[in-house]
Amino acid sequence: MFDWMVWTTPVAIFFTCIAVMLVGMTIWEVRSPTVERKGFLPIATTRGDRLFIGLMCAAWINLA
Repeated sequence: MFDWMVWTTPVAIFFTCIAVMLVGMTIWEVRSPTVERKGFLPIATTRGDRLFIGLMCAAWINLA
């Protein structure tokens, strides 16, 4: 089923780290609900929002 994918070690480590971060953030959110706050962005964000924005910024910087 996944024969068309090339699962090299760095790719597997990358996706494993993303999955571990998502599971960790979910557990953290259940144990300690987040409070929205404003930082340097003009919007109120939660921990998950900041993680998502950080991942997207890292992806765009790597593409550049």
